[in-house]
Amino acid sequence: MCDMDLLRPVIGGTVLILAIYPEKDAPGRSLQKARIETEGLEGDRRKKRAVHLVGRGHQPEVTRANVFLDVADEELQNVVGQEVRLGTALLRVTELPKNCPGVYAEVVRPGVVAAGDRLS
Repeated sequence: MCDMDLLRPVIGGTVLILAIYPEKDAPGRSLQKARIETEGLEGDRRKKRAVHLVGRGHQPEVTRANVFLDVADEELQNVVGQEVRLGTALLRVTELPKNCPGVYAEVVRPGVVAAGDRLS
């Protein structure tokens, strides 16, 4: 008997900050809660990748990422190609950015995420 949840990546990490960037080169906005749509966080200016996640130690104004987690970047990098839950959303971690920390993810199932939610 195989329990599929045992095969899921277990990286943990709590959401510290959620951020959107409605306008190019303009300051971002921090949120306590956000809806993750197929194209990314609601209210975010659409970019090439739906969601940008980074680990601890990075600042929103520098990375312009959407999700800041209390986890090491190396742990995020280990789940490229895997699906992870973030709040009620399901994401597929697709790739490492070329010139930025963290990982990019596409949205498999839209949902809601809030500060304090765990990545699993």
